[in-house]
Amino acid sequence: MNEFSRNEPRFALCGLNCCLCPRFHTEGASRCPGCGGPGFVDKHPTCAVATCNRKHDGVEFCFQCGAYPCKKYTEPPSTDSFISYREVGRDLLAAQRDLPAYLKELSRREAALLLLLRDYDEGRSKGLYCLAVNLLPLDQLESLMTGIQADGELPALDLKERARRVAALFRRRAEELHIDLALRK
Repeated sequence: MNEFSRNEPRFALCGLNCCLCPRFHTEGASRCPGCGGPGFVDKHPTCAVATCNRKHDGVEFCFQCGAYPCKKYTEPPSTDSFISYREVGRDLLAAQRDLPAYLKELSRREAALLLLLRDYDEGRSKGLYCLAVNLLPLDQLESLMTGIQADGELPALDLKERARRVAALFRRRAEELHIDLALRK
């Protein structure tokens, strides 16, 4: 694959929320530019979805392809890579129904993640935050974020303790909702 670029690298051709992936928020050589972002081919030279896209309709999102839903979506993967694949079907359906609305929701999720990474990541919580922001229902995520920002005690704590408390809040809420905040191996 020589070149592959897209208008919206934050939301992948295949439905992954690239902007909620730890590698999207990494500095240095392992940083991923998102699906079709600058340098994508250097990081993912054999992306099967991008190759399939070139052979088919060359669309911005798989749900726009004439062959959708193909086997990739009727038999989704049972394992994850750097980001959870669990909600790809849900996210593609939401984007197919109303792409601008879905991208606004994705921006809200990414804003929450950026705040978490800036103020509550002691170097070990990024993966947990990425999973939580990706998997929790948006209303639950925003409720948690409102509570975190309103907690007057958190700013006085050292970063390690702030991260511990915020991570515990996310784990507790996910447990209440029966959501596993772990990548499937």
